[in-house]
Order: sequence, then C-alpha cells, then structure tokens
Amino acid sequence: MKSGFGQRCAAFFKQETVLCIAAVLAIVSVAFNPPSAAYAGYIDWETLAMLFSLMAVMKGFQKAGLFVWLGNCLLRRTDTTRKMLFVLVFLPFFCSMIITNDVSLITFVPFALVVLHMAGQDWLVVPLVVLQTVAANLGSMLTPMGNPQNLYLYTKSGMSFFELVGLMLPYALLSAICLALLILRCESVPVQAATVQSKLAPPRTLAVYGAGFALCLLGIFDVLPPLVIAAITAVFLLFYDRGVLAKVDYSLLGTFIAFFIFIGNLGSVGWFKDFIASVLDGHVVAVSVLASQVISNVPAALLLSGFTQDWKGLLIGCNLGGLGTLIASMASLISYKLVAQNSPERRNTYLVWFTVCNVGMLALLLVLNWIL
Repeated sequence: MKSGFGQRCAAFFKQETVLCIAAVLAIVSVAFNPPSAAYAGYIDWETLAMLFSLMAVMKGFQKAGLFVWLGNCLLRRTDTTRKMLFVLVFLPFFCSMIITNDVSLITFVPFALVVLHMAGQDWLVVPLVVLQTVAANLGSMLTPMGNPQNLYLYTKSGMSFFELVGLMLPYALLSAICLALLILRCESVPVQAATVQSKLAPPRTLAVYGAGFALCLLGIFDVLPPLVIAAITAVFLLFYDRGVLAKVDYSLLGTFIAFFIFIGNLGSVGWFKDFIASVLDGHVVAVSVLASQVISNVPAALLLSGFTQDWKGLLIGCNLGGLGTLIASMASLISYKLVAQNSPERRNTYLVWFTVCNVGMLALLLVLNWIL
C-alpha cells in the first residue's frame, strides 16, 4: 500500500513538477512570514480570474474542433512540402496570439504528426515540430492573452493593450521573417494534400464560445472586472458543459497562487528584497532571460515582478527567455513529449535541432533588443 502511494506521489510530481516545487517554496517561505490575513493580498486575483476564463473558453473551442477544422481548410490548398510547412508552422504562430502557446501546441503538434504520416513525409517530423514550438512561443508574445506571463504582467503593470502589442511587435515581426526563411531552406517536393478527420461542432456551440471569448476581451480591455467574467464563465459552464470546466488547467492556477505566496513572503524580508532589486537594476532583460532558462519563463515573471517595476523589461526578457533550454518555456515540453511518444528514436535528434534553433533565435532577438 505504501509502495502504491509512493508511486502515485512520484507520478504526480513528474506530471506537475512546477506546481510541486512552487508549493514547497511557498511552504518554506512561511518561516520568514507566518500565515496571516495579509496572504490574501499577495495573490493577484484579477490575473487568476482572467487566466481561468481564457483557459475555459479555449478548451471549449478545442473541444468544438475549431482549430483542427481551420488547419484542414488551409491544408487543402497545399501541394508541396514547403507550402505544408508554412501552414503547419504559422498556424501555431498566429493562433498562439489568441489561444495561448500551450493550447496551440497541444492542438497543432498532434495534427501535424498525423498530416505528415498521411502525406508520407515522416522525415519532416523533427524540423517541423521544432519550428512549430518556436513559432508558438514567439507568436504568443505579441498579445496579453498569448501566454500566462504576458497576461500576468499586463494586469500587474496597468499597460494598455496596444502599448504591449507595440512593445513586442518588432520581436514578433523578426520572428516571423526568421521562421519563413528557415522554411524556405527546407527542400520542397510535390505532395498530395492531406487532411485529418475532424468534426466541427454546430454553429450554436461555436457562437457560445465566441461569446465567451468576447466576454474575455471585455476584461482584457478593462470594460468588465475579471472576477465578474470568471464568475459568469464558471456558472455558465457548470450548466452548459461541465466537461470543459473540468479540463481547465487548475494546476497552473495553483502554481500561480503558490508563487504569489512565496514572492509575498520573500518581499517582507528587507535585505533579500534589496539584494534582488540591486541585481535587477539595469539588467532586467538579461536576468529575466537567464532565470527563464532554469525555472522557465512563467515562474521567472512571477518571481522577478516582486522586485522591480520595469514591466517592459520583464515582458521582453521573459518572452525572449522562453527560447533556449527545453524548460525555458513549459509549453516546449508538450512538443518534446509528443515527439518522444510518437517517434522515440528521434528524441536525441529533436533535442539537438531544438537547442540549435532556440539558441540561434534567442541570440538574434537579443541583438534586436540591444539595437532598440
């Protein structure tokens, strides 16, 4: 019985590593600041509410088959491997701006693997999935709802929607150009158009989740309070589709809460706060990029936000920091796991391609940051 419990604990830790580490850090930080009513003030409830609402709506669209249907529509026009690559890479690039980078990869990587197999082009698995992963991480940096760290920093900073878009636009444009050039370097051979079997939900269902997304946009543009939007979303789905409500990534919300407590407790330690602030002073982008390589960019954004007011530097650093190591963006692990499951013999090759592509793109974008 103990052995079974231990195995379940190990499996849970493996599946929710970031959540477990965040929880341990939060518990340890209690030694610096005993539990009190002040803990509730540490938590950014508006970010959590907005994140919950967006995740729920995107799960609804995913269940409705909208994204696979969109991919099939675009693929019907492809007759060469190069055109196929353009479609399969730029789908997650543009979609991640709206549906987040992790949802894009969960949707389009399995879709791409099936398409390649049906077209007899399995040799493209590694370069395609690497480019899809980079595309999702880079496309997501353009909007507040593109990834969790953007949504958090957007809410925390009070920055306007168009201010954030304007800040990240040069990096997104350079990323799109680089992705296009990399695809153009790939060999182009004739291929028969392939589509994945899918079923699009009735218009009524799509309209419901479309209305839900419009509601989320009202929160993004500060028309309605995020807490009100989250309440409406939760109550509606409780009666309309509990399955979607159950599939929301609550572990990510738990990770945010644990990090908020950890950061709040450390912020009460004067010498530590002064030390981190001095390290960040004038080096926010560089420290954010380096921290992201070790703890990934979402925890890096949460951690560093407690010790600096340089929101623009944090946005740039944590977004660019999603490039580099495999754990720099937790979304990248989604692609790696899917490749490892689908083609275990390609794991090492994938890691080499992934590292070279990510480090190269990171270097280029850091040069752009230096120029700007």
